[in-house]
Amino acid sequence: MHPLCHAAERSALLQFKEGFIINNSTCRFVRHYLPPVASWTLENSSCCSWDGVYCDKKSGHVIGLELINSCLYGSINSSSSLFQLVHLQLLDLSYNNFNFSQIPSSIGNLSKLQDLRLSNSFFSGQIPSEISQLSTLSSLDLSCNSHPSSCSFFGLELKRPHFESLVQNLTNLEALFLSLVNIPYPVPSLLANMSSLSFLILTSCGLLGELPTNIFQLPNAEFLHLVQNPGLIGNLPDFNRTSHLKYLCVMETGMSGEIPGSIGNLGSLEQLILDSNNFSGLVLPSIGNLSKLTVMMLSGNSFRGNLPSFANLNHLASLNLGSNGFAGPIPCDLMNLTRLTTLNLESNKFQGPIPSSISRLKNLMNLDLSFNNLSGTMELDSLHVLKNLTTLNLSFNKLSFLGKINSSASFRNLMTLSLASCNLSEFPQYLQNLDRLIYVDLSYNNIRGLVPQWFLETSKETLLNVDLSHNFLTGFDQSPLVLPWYTLEILKIDSNRIQGSLPVPPLSTVSYIISNNSLTGEIPPLICNRTLLQVLDLSKNSLSGQIPECMGSLSNSLSILNLGSNNFHGTIPRTWTLGCKLRMINLGQNKLKGLIPRSMSKCAMLEILDLGHNQINDTFPFWLGTLPELKILILRYNKFHGAIESPYFKSTFPKLRIIDLSYNGLVGNLPSEYFNSCSSMKIIDEEQLAYLQADISFVMAREYYDYSIIVKNKGLRTEYAKIIAVFALLDFSGNKFEGEVPESIATLKGLIALDLSNNFLSGHIPSAMGNLTQLESLDLSLNKLSGEIPQQLAQLTFLSFINVSYNNFTGPIPRGNQFDTFLNNSFEGNSGFCGNQLSRKCEGPKAFLPPLSASTDNQESGSSIEFDWEIVVIGYGSGFIIGVVIGHIVITRKHDWFLKNFGIRQ
Repeated sequence: MHPLCHAAERSALLQFKEGFIINNSTCRFVRHYLPPVASWTLENSSCCSWDGVYCDKKSGHVIGLELINSCLYGSINSSSSLFQLVHLQLLDLSYNNFNFSQIPSSIGNLSKLQDLRLSNSFFSGQIPSEISQLSTLSSLDLSCNSHPSSCSFFGLELKRPHFESLVQNLTNLEALFLSLVNIPYPVPSLLANMSSLSFLILTSCGLLGELPTNIFQLPNAEFLHLVQNPGLIGNLPDFNRTSHLKYLCVMETGMSGEIPGSIGNLGSLEQLILDSNNFSGLVLPSIGNLSKLTVMMLSGNSFRGNLPSFANLNHLASLNLGSNGFAGPIPCDLMNLTRLTTLNLESNKFQGPIPSSISRLKNLMNLDLSFNNLSGTMELDSLHVLKNLTTLNLSFNKLSFLGKINSSASFRNLMTLSLASCNLSEFPQYLQNLDRLIYVDLSYNNIRGLVPQWFLETSKETLLNVDLSHNFLTGFDQSPLVLPWYTLEILKIDSNRIQGSLPVPPLSTVSYIISNNSLTGEIPPLICNRTLLQVLDLSKNSLSGQIPECMGSLSNSLSILNLGSNNFHGTIPRTWTLGCKLRMINLGQNKLKGLIPRSMSKCAMLEILDLGHNQINDTFPFWLGTLPELKILILRYNKFHGAIESPYFKSTFPKLRIIDLSYNGLVGNLPSEYFNSCSSMKIIDEEQLAYLQADISFVMAREYYDYSIIVKNKGLRTEYAKIIAVFALLDFSGNKFEGEVPESIATLKGLIALDLSNNFLSGHIPSAMGNLTQLESLDLSLNKLSGEIPQQLAQLTFLSFINVSYNNFTGPIPRGNQFDTFLNNSFEGNSGFCGNQLSRKCEGPKAFLPPLSASTDNQESGSSIEFDWEIVVIGYGSGFIIGVVIGHIVITRKHDWFLKNFGIRQ
């Protein structure tokens, strides 16, 4: 029996309802259902019987409104009839759409509120100070007011009042949810005095400063969730035995230090999540006392040493220790945790064999042991009993596999299989009858011969991602014209020995990489129908014919087009369209002729253009300077001619970092005006370790397209995996430039490599070049430069290579710093030079013979000394989620860091 409804309150509710658009199109989740307010009608006079309305049984006053996901669309202002319901104790308006309006200040009129829930409802702006007056509140939820599709940006902010002012009067709070509220301040220490607080969730709030450690010691705290606040620092405190904590999640913050031994005092703890912080040290044995733990996640930190015993963690279902520095053997007592469904030990330093007792983990669904030092032979039969496995990743260890599994009874639920670098010599036979696979990675193995026909039929209707790269495959059995996987999005089969014509990927393909093989023939016309392609890499093959005009048309979907290092001839397609999404075009090292088509200027997102090593006959494409994102321009070894005229635009090449015009027929003076406008080359940011890369997201994966750079330096040809974003190079060598080196070149303070060799430059080296403090390589050889080398160049402490040979320089070679390490061949061909590097020593401050004319017989025919750069694709790095661009040359100051992370191939 519902109590009678007060007429004034019934009228206020109806008036409130009339202020919104309410229909199925405004519903957040479920469509085609009657929202609670549908029952609010005049015909039904008792508002206490209306859906979502709760009345006091004695007084009949409305004390609760629960209108979650009620399809409300509109805004609430301070004069809303809602605020006439002064007896409200519960107000839940979550999961509606208030169109980014502000929370009305009249909320303070509802002085009896105990529970206020306004989450996920698209409120925005400053949280009103009047909320702080609601002293009876026990639960406050203002979280996740953002974009309809996700919590992706701040909707509400807490600045005036700040965090402390909001909560200082809310002494009865038991639950506080402020995720995605912009709070760019420290967590107030008084929060640690709120003895009633049980639930605290502060995700992605932009919190700064040190977290008060007493928050972890709140006497009634059960649920602490502090996630994605990278500016939040501090340490974990000592924990008391009286703690009621059940859930502790500190993830993606700046928190550091060790896990205290007192962690073992948290006898009620069920979930411990400390992923992606700066924690370090050993994990102490006391963590094994947490007998109620069901989830332990410590990944993405710097923990080290052997694992303690987890033998008492009998309830543990998920254990993630990935991306740390744990070492030693995998403890056998882990194999007694038979409730485990997830075991992730990837990217550590575990060694020795995988315990055969892993077969006891019969509930295991996800097993990731990749990127360790595990070794020995493994009987596949020991895994076939894990019938619930959906994810298996053993990649990049030192394992070998023996035996074959009964293909009719094993891994029937497997969806993700990664066996990269596992010493496989053939396709695993047990894959034949699997029909649920989504992801297969067999890269970096020794698999030879043809891809068998049965593999092409495997999980034909479910596979999204296949990686067969870096093997010794020669082709496909029965040579299908179109590969048969219906749903495939990503196919990597690069760095094999595949011969014959180019296989066409399925219509569903988004990324197709088949570079570094032995393919021949022309690009099949069917490729033009693959309109979902974002990445197409056919580089480093022997493909021929003309580049199809449809490549330009595909620019509306393509982000990466790499056809470099083939035998394509003819002209560059002219069909680049408005809306072009290309970030990288590499047509280098082919036999292309003609002009660069002006339609390329429509590719406003273009970051890299490589047309080097072709036969393009054109003038300098000044119009490319309008591309706002262009960072790398490679035009070397073509037939570009004429002078580089003054820029037509006020801002030209604003983000250019690497330009290589070497070995063309360009004439005239060096383009001083362009040097003035290349603002990105003037930036110095020594601590910026980001890389030029395009991350491309698909349904189930995120891919990073990586380049290498090949540098011919000091007679050594070396390939580096990535280029740091601040790397800057200018190479105008092997042309017919004349006149002086302009002073404006000294404004390019970010330059790391400068090559003006093998031209007809004259005059002096500007002393202002001593300002190029980042310079590591300088080549001015084979010109007609004269005068002395400015002593200011001796201040370039990163300079590791210099060549000024075969000019008309005179006087002493500068002394000090790097100059004392250079050999005599850096200075030969300048008969007026003297110095310790030469047989001719300087006998006094100005004691040297008059300069002799340097021979220029070899200037016309080109230099025998080259400092040659090539950008080549080496692969497509991926991080699979079931969950362009180029890398780094050796920068002297980061040398050890670079070698550790990327290595060098010579």
